[in-house]
Amino acid sequence: MESSYTIGDRTFVLDKDKAEEAFAAKKIILGRETMTFNLLPLKYSWAYDLYRTMKANHWEPEDIPMQKDVEQWRSSSELSEVDRWIIMMGLGYFSAAEGIVGDNIIHVVRELVTAPELKLVLGRHAHEENIHADSLLYMISSLGVNPHECEAMFEQIDTIRKKNEFVTKTSLGLRRDLDLHQIENKQLFAKNLFVFGQCMEGTQFYGLFGMILSLYRQNKFPGIGQMFRYTLRDESNHIELCRNLLMDLVDENPEVWTKEFKQEMVDLMTEAVDLEKEFIRDCLPVNALGLSSEEFLQYIDYIADRRLEGVGLDPLNPGIQNPFPWLAEMMDIQKEQNFFEGRVTEYQKSSSLSAVDDDEL
Repeated sequence: MESSYTIGDRTFVLDKDKAEEAFAAKKIILGRETMTFNLLPLKYSWAYDLYRTMKANHWEPEDIPMQKDVEQWRSSSELSEVDRWIIMMGLGYFSAAEGIVGDNIIHVVRELVTAPELKLVLGRHAHEENIHADSLLYMISSLGVNPHECEAMFEQIDTIRKKNEFVTKTSLGLRRDLDLHQIENKQLFAKNLFVFGQCMEGTQFYGLFGMILSLYRQNKFPGIGQMFRYTLRDESNHIELCRNLLMDLVDENPEVWTKEFKQEMVDLMTEAVDLEKEFIRDCLPVNALGLSSEEFLQYIDYIADRRLEGVGLDPLNPGIQNPFPWLAEMMDIQKEQNFFEGRVTEYQKSSSLSAVDDDEL
């Protein structure tokens, strides 16, 4: 089918069939290769919708006051040793972990997907990881923490090192020329999406998130707590992005989703949970006011099962309950949560508010 436009003495003929063939050739991987970044017509509408949501949620660390946090940090009476240690572990781990995620998104995931709308939303994902890394720098400099101590924690505390090695080995295995026509390489990519989206960002981030927000709930570190709430809203979108990519990849390449591969994903989550539990014990070696390590260990089991169920896999602990129901509201501060139910709290660019439904304000 053709359509034509005549302007003066010139006629331009457009072949609709070729355009539809180009649209049909859009795929998660092994799609139409083109240097043009032609988003329309959208095939993966969810990716563009998610991009717009992420863009509307933009925030800057410097907009969040840190005066009260600094006062508390310098005070000899307002904080316990456990409070300070949790913050130090948060700074030590997240100051580089966010960069690991962003680096994988740019140099692995975004390089392998082929549809432009996927590259668009992944570019936004990487940008948000930069913001998160910048927020950690802002926290460290505001509190006056020695940055060399944060680097030392990242490299020398075994439970931090093991968590990072767990994800980086998955990323490094894809940093080479891959023939994605081969099933085993498709599975490597699917594994990367699962490890970074569901195991790392989706599960292994949540132990410290919960601890820091527990302190925030006690009116400790209001600035840091607010930044972590905004970070968590971003993470909710990142988890959904990787989940959708994995599900669409499997839908387009069903040969990937074998019984053996699904068991490998469950085994990976089991390993991720074990590593996170070791890490939690280091973050909270003794219980403190409102902080029980046993409850956080249960919380990670709860989170992990929700991630597994989200990609159609069986839970590790069927029927496990969330020991922190108050976190449902504290953690997810946007309406479209992945699994928590909570009210809406906005941090959005004023220019985006007109595009938000009234019931979201």
